[in-house]
Amino acid sequence: MNLEIIVLAAGKGTRMRSRLPKVLHKLAGKTMLQHVLDTSAKLAPIQTTIVYGFGGDQVQSSCVGQQLSWVEQVEQNGTGHAVAQALPLLSDNSVSLILYGDVPLITTSTLQGLLDSIDSTEKLAILTCDLVEPSGYGRIVRNEGNEVIGIIEHKDATDKQREIREINTGIMAVSTQLLRTWIPALSNDNTQGEYYLTDIVALAEASDIKIKTHQPEAVCEIEGINSRSQLATLERIHQNNLCEYLMDQGATLLDPSRVDIRGELTVGTDVVIDINVVFEGRVDIAADVSIGPNCVIKDAAIGKGTVINANTVIDGASIGAHCSVGPFGRLRPGTELKDGAKVGNFVEVKKSVIGAGSKVSHLSYIGDAVLGARVNVGAGTITCNYDGKNKFRTVMEDDVFIGSNSSLVAPVVIAKNSTVGAGSTITKDVPTDSLAIARAKQRNVEGWKKP
Repeated sequence: MNLEIIVLAAGKGTRMRSRLPKVLHKLAGKTMLQHVLDTSAKLAPIQTTIVYGFGGDQVQSSCVGQQLSWVEQVEQNGTGHAVAQALPLLSDNSVSLILYGDVPLITTSTLQGLLDSIDSTEKLAILTCDLVEPSGYGRIVRNEGNEVIGIIEHKDATDKQREIREINTGIMAVSTQLLRTWIPALSNDNTQGEYYLTDIVALAEASDIKIKTHQPEAVCEIEGINSRSQLATLERIHQNNLCEYLMDQGATLLDPSRVDIRGELTVGTDVVIDINVVFEGRVDIAADVSIGPNCVIKDAAIGKGTVINANTVIDGASIGAHCSVGPFGRLRPGTELKDGAKVGNFVEVKKSVIGAGSKVSHLSYIGDAVLGARVNVGAGTITCNYDGKNKFRTVMEDDVFIGSNSSLVAPVVIAKNSTVGAGSTITKDVPTDSLAIARAKQRNVEGWKKP
């Protein structure tokens, strides 16, 4: 079966009160539209078509680099009208799966279940859901044989029909050939004056085509977002689901309601994550890692047994096993910590390698540097790597000791087993097994009075 995806994403989202198109508002760090695209891509469609409208340039720009087809819905005259715009791009020998760009938590398994219900004779399947409070949703109308014979919108429903709890989610899978027949037959003779896609259900019933239904595992999968309040509600539901998965993988979350995952996070067993930790991008955490409160970790790999102390920011860094970072540490892109390295209080590291067992414990800046094994960098040390135009590298070889409050002016090499005296400004290479001191001689003026 050839599968085509149609994503309806033309709405402005007036209730969002935003200049941003509704489908570009983010949930867990990713646009609602991208959630739908990533989920549906796992079904291996031959084509995905996005029907766009308000803020079309922004919507298209958000999907740069993805293999997508685009069609504009200039006037928003209903879901049936939206699908009509996509029809010319579709293949006749396919099944079309119609999704919505503002329903971000639909799962691949639910969509696959919907598709599996279609066979050679039944070419229309709709996703329905039983709700305790179905107000506002279109109702599924069935005959005495429990067969679906139509969908009635809430605004057009009678009081009796509004008692029906089974609702239409809007998501459906349908033969593209049948779609070509039914869409032109739609009418806008309703209270909204719109062309409802749901009316094809009645057309299918009139054509003696059996209509299959499928339901999601969780109600949140079919919930659309029309306001910032609804966005916040689904954010918390989604975050709770992600945290439940992490705990199932062997992680301890001291308070799952205060952990945010805005990307892809994998964890080993016996990982401990404290409160107010934010993960962004791709983060891989090995077993026995401990992460303190108030940390932000983005695009990073953290090795086994490492401790990330409170209030640490990690961005684009690779951290080996049994390291220690923070509190109040900052690792910037291109940083690599070898096994057993330590980056301590108020230390910033950028595009540098900190060797195995090396320590930068206090109040230092290390940029564009390579540290060997067992290097000890004293408090207040900085690598002066930028001359206003170019950046240069500092090398500290194995077993180097840097005294406190030193400035290392790159390019410079501190060779093996050398020591730099505290308060030095080093501008020349230091040979192996040497002591380098570069500071003004102390002079005491006795009897001096303040002006």
